[in-house]
Amino acid sequence: MPDSGSYSYVGNELELFLQAVNWKQYWSSRLRPFVHGDVLDVGAGLGATFDYLGAAAASWTCLEPDATLCKRLTQRLSAHARPPHVICGTLAALPVGQQFDTIVYIDVLEHIEHDAQQLESAVHYLRPGGSLIVLAPALPALYSAFDRSIGHFRRYTRASLANVAPPTLRVADWFFLDCLGVLASLFARLAKQTSPSPRQVELWDKAIVPVSRVADRVSSRLFGRTLVMIWKNERQPAPEANTGAAAE
Repeated sequence: MPDSGSYSYVGNELELFLQAVNWKQYWSSRLRPFVHGDVLDVGAGLGATFDYLGAAAASWTCLEPDATLCKRLTQRLSAHARPPHVICGTLAALPVGQQFDTIVYIDVLEHIEHDAQQLESAVHYLRPGGSLIVLAPALPALYSAFDRSIGHFRRYTRASLANVAPPTLRVADWFFLDCLGVLASLFARLAKQTSPSPRQVELWDKAIVPVSRVADRVSSRLFGRTLVMIWKNERQPAPEANTGAAAE
């Protein structure tokens, strides 16, 4: 992810997908059991992830490299009873030694060219036993003009996503979401659409997502438009320094 100040997000879909309430309620309900403690939301965009998962955390930090988006998400969430802490920048902007219990990449990792390097850096900010959660577009065969237009470098398979994690992370769970949404993504690919219309997003969210929510109970280990993977950090805590003589 580029440094803040040099990075400007190329997509224009964030505002549009804020309206996809059924979808956001669905995926957030699946992720909520894994979210706890101090949370770092990498590539927070307009703060939609905080909208749906913020209540599950003890504290929430939004990290966003686009200065314009940083300003907008700060304004958007400022009236919240417990607004998140917003940092405009990349992982390098975090205070030295700061660590989190949960780190989330929600529709973000696919925007980062060197994804394995990104997670290698992220794990240094994850406490031992903490969770790292990635939600990303699935199935490379669905890669479309829309993916390209919003800066996606790739779509993932289970294997390709698992392979980008550093060795201290152990896969705790994984699943696909929105099996019927594959048809919508396939249509967008064949139509060479660079952006869905508000009507298309509304139709997908209100008609397709509720059915996928039921069908995913069968297909979640097989396929879906979106892939979720949760890792646990197995790195051992650093030993405490011996500051005194041994007890007699």
